[in-house]
Amino acid sequence: MTVTLFTSPSCTSCRKAKKWLKTHEVDFVEQNIFVQAPSAKQLKLILQLTENGTEDIISKRSKDYKRLTIDIDTLPVSELINLITQHPGLLRRPILFDEKRLQVGFNEDEIRRFLPRHIRVMELEKAIEAADAG
Repeated sequence: MTVTLFTSPSCTSCRKAKKWLKTHEVDFVEQNIFVQAPSAKQLKLILQLTENGTEDIISKRSKDYKRLTIDIDTLPVSELINLITQHPGLLRRPILFDEKRLQVGFNEDEIRRFLPRHIRVMELEKAIEAADAG
């Protein structure tokens, strides 16, 4: 399963996420959202993976959000998706996702969920051994 990483050039957290994925040899595809806007299919998947819908993925501090005079929470999903594809700066960054997992923003503990299962199991075994030895 390949991870998709939505980034923007000036985003420090995006660079941290990209570095972490490379260091841990996680296959990923980087997508600069200002060069290639997210597709409707990608946005639908992301929304399905969120716990709190738009609240999880929309940056209310972004310039695009402040410029728009639309109440995003009242928009039908199809209109919201169109709005985001036209104004990708509305999205929080980075956004990492695959078919089953989503992470918005960079968090060193949470990003570990994108490690292949066998590596997570191995790390857990090492942690248990270290705890038993200590």
